[in-house]
Amino acid sequence: MAPISIQTVLISESVDPRCKAILEENGIRVTEKPNMKRDELMAEIKDYDGLVVRSATKVNADVISAAHNLKIIGRAGTGVDNVDVDAATKKGIIVMNTPSGNTISAAELTCALLMSLSRNVPQAAMSMKQGNWDRKKFMGAELYGKVLGIVGLGRIGKEVASRMQSFGMRTIGYDPITTPEVTAGWGVEQMSLEQLWPQCDYITVHTPLMPSTVGLLCDETFAKCKKGVKVVNCARGGIIDEAALLRALESRQCGGAGLDVFVEEPPKNRSLVEHPNVISCPHLGASTKEAQARCGEDIALQIVDMVKGKSLVGANKHSYNTCQRDLMLPLDHGVTVVIGVQLNRLTSTQTSEKFTMELYVKSLTNCHALV
Repeated sequence: MAPISIQTVLISESVDPRCKAILEENGIRVTEKPNMKRDELMAEIKDYDGLVVRSATKVNADVISAAHNLKIIGRAGTGVDNVDVDAATKKGIIVMNTPSGNTISAAELTCALLMSLSRNVPQAAMSMKQGNWDRKKFMGAELYGKVLGIVGLGRIGKEVASRMQSFGMRTIGYDPITTPEVTAGWGVEQMSLEQLWPQCDYITVHTPLMPSTVGLLCDETFAKCKKGVKVVNCARGGIIDEAALLRALESRQCGGAGLDVFVEEPPKNRSLVEHPNVISCPHLGASTKEAQARCGEDIALQIVDMVKGKSLVGANKHSYNTCQRDLMLPLDHGVTVVIGVQLNRLTSTQTSEKFTMELYVKSLTNCHALV
């Protein structure tokens, strides 16, 4: 890909210090101004080439319109829910995120919620702090031998599966992209959602929030589940219909929920948070020192690689028209050939995209061995 000139970057949230250091080491001037209000951000952004955010900054169409020189919006985290990608694309602004930076942290929190649901750990701890000793009240259940349904078998879903298998859980799942042959190698049996719902003792969701996943767990799907099924959402608020979840909890069709995300954050409606069978967290999936260090470093390196024309990693598929990758192919006799692959977007609609593909040899190492 052709290099892109990025001379100035605004960081609008608290990001690991390595982010600023890496950018500055590569000749990019960095300004840090966290906690700006919308109008302040619109006034500040106009002269910057790049913007780095986490999840609190809402980069909407008005902000993008005010950014006269902006070429890149980088989110130090997974997903780009807080960025208006369509508005950015219309102005030719690349939007990228760090898809693997918080994988382990989000997977570990998911597992912690699954275990807490099975043994009522937070409720028992709170009862102890109140001076009680209620052993019978907090009778739990083993995870061993139970069925865990994983909806979304990407990076995080895979890590959750491997960890919960160590507890002796049977892991089944659904993913529209990852093939059953691949997930079988992780010990996850894939099936349709219609087949999955009635088998699960526990369900965890790890999908992006999009029209097809909004309200994925709703009144209709809860009715198809085992009575007392427990659910976890460490992905995005709205994948589980919150009103339907509350109804399922009240009827005991759902035996408990672990929620790290909500449709509105912080939630003004406290019905779920205050329900005795709900364990809730204030969106802590990526809130570990390791994840924040990884995400801060990753987004900086991705921006630097883009500036140098090396690669375009973590870019949202709707925010670029050309993407280039290098494939290294080892041959016999120690020969290595590097093939350049370039995809050029021709057309894009909501249901399909058309590309041309260009292949070319970039380098050939140790080629005298072929003579």
